[in-house]
Amino acid sequence: MSNPISTTPATNDAFTQEVAKLIVHALNLDVDPASIAPDETLYGSGLGLDSIDILEVALVVSKNYGIQLRADHEDNEKIFSSLRSLSDYIAANKAQ
Repeated sequence: MSNPISTTPATNDAFTQEVAKLIVHALNLDVDPASIAPDETLYGSGLGLDSIDILEVALVVSKNYGIQLRADHEDNEKIFSSLRSLSDYIAANKAQ
């Protein structure tokens, strides 16, 4: 059984910015987290993350929010498609 991508309304801007800061810090990006558009593509074009970066993000998300993101998860492409989709997934599935 797979977890839904989002079971809550779109995440609030504060949480989306928290996730952006987490990504920037984890990857040591030279980018202002506030400049990452919520719907900008994370992988490839857009923010320009590669598969190793995505693995790093998955590890830090797991550590900070108690969510296991596996490499073989069927929804990874959608989960990591944008900052908003990642934030929505975390908000819907994080350990309470």
